[in-house]
Amino acid sequence: MEFHRDEGKQLNPNYSTLILPALSIGNVGQLAVDLLISSLNADKIGYLDDPNVLPCVGNDAYSPSPLGKLALPLEAYESSSSALTIVQQRSPVIKGKMLEYAKNMASFAAANGKKHVVILSSLDFGRWKNVNMSSSNVDGTDAECERLGWHRLQDYNPAQRTWKYLDALAEEGSVPDEDFFLEELGDEDYYPSLPFAALFSCFKAKGLKVTCLLCYCSEGDNIPEAFDMAEATGRRIGLSHDEFHGNGAGKWITPFSWQSVYGPPADMTLF
Repeated sequence: MEFHRDEGKQLNPNYSTLILPALSIGNVGQLAVDLLISSLNADKIGYLDDPNVLPCVGNDAYSPSPLGKLALPLEAYESSSSALTIVQQRSPVIKGKMLEYAKNMASFAAANGKKHVVILSSLDFGRWKNVNMSSSNVDGTDAECERLGWHRLQDYNPAQRTWKYLDALAEEGSVPDEDFFLEELGDEDYYPSLPFAALFSCFKAKGLKVTCLLCYCSEGDNIPEAFDMAEATGRRIGLSHDEFHGNGAGKWITPFSWQSVYGPPADMTLF
């Protein structure tokens, strides 16, 4: 993974918290990151180039009118008022390459002075039990999350074989066990197979504190869930609404790209 900074920009090593999404059902993590970038008026610092992420290109998501700025698969933003680094991911990881991508992202975070990583992701509502958190503690608990009324993911068991295998693969120089997946996988192997789990294990392997903020959702319009997740992220890292630049309730700024989330409006001259 290579970081290409925009002209005149530089990552601030003193910004110790990194926020990023883990792609999953409903894209709630990405939508929440969009809200945070827009509402904090975060400054684009550059982009990350990783061979394990599918290439894509689009128009700038945040400007009120097309300015000819390109949006790339992995972009880095910083909020000077909140001392935050935010990475937005706009295209999926190549099938079978999630662990390599997670290792590269963890190396990038560690090399740039990050101490706390907040991963935003979503879970299939069909497996709903509770709205939960996971953290860098061995048993998945986090005192600050407990104070906020959030509990660890009930199905997270660090002693379970797939979680242990994932932790082992996250270590430098690890070699995959070709016989591991010859055994039939069960329901307990589902969560360790998701993108957030690979990121969680790889960041931990670098000695970083990790908080996974997860919500249950279904496919469809998950903008309400995105607002909830962005709000929860702010509570977890101590953001004040005074740091947001919107004028409405909660001072959130909806990205301009959301106005055409279902495509451009119909040409009314047709009727």
